[in-house]
Amino acid sequence: MSSEEKVEDSKVQVENAQEDLDEAKRQQAESYAQFKLEADQQITANEQLIADLKLYSKNKKAEVKAGYDKSISDLEAKNEVLKQRVATQKELNKEKWESFKSEFKRDMDELGKSIRDLGKDNVK
Repeated sequence: MSSEEKVEDSKVQVENAQEDLDEAKRQQAESYAQFKLEADQQITANEQLIADLKLYSKNKKAEVKAGYDKSISDLEAKNEVLKQRVATQKELNKEKWESFKSEFKRDMDELGKSIRDLGKDNVK
């Protein structure tokens, strides 16, 4: 292979690598947009459930209301933290992004379970 052919081959490889990188960035941006949409929807649903719990709290007896309201405030704070985490998330490499998504999903699931558990107390 001549020097000119080697140079041309290298140019093609660089162009292909750039196209692959651009595609990976596009896919990651789409992945983040979808993730953020789903997270925002869940956060909004949590906010509504917490508002429902607050309404129910008004009917509680004074001796249990303080503890119940504290639990609601804790849930509200956790939901706000998750909201801020997803809103401030920056572009990460693939490994860190997957780690963030996994941790965020776990935290969101735990919050959802806590909200449902507190809500179960409402039917007792």
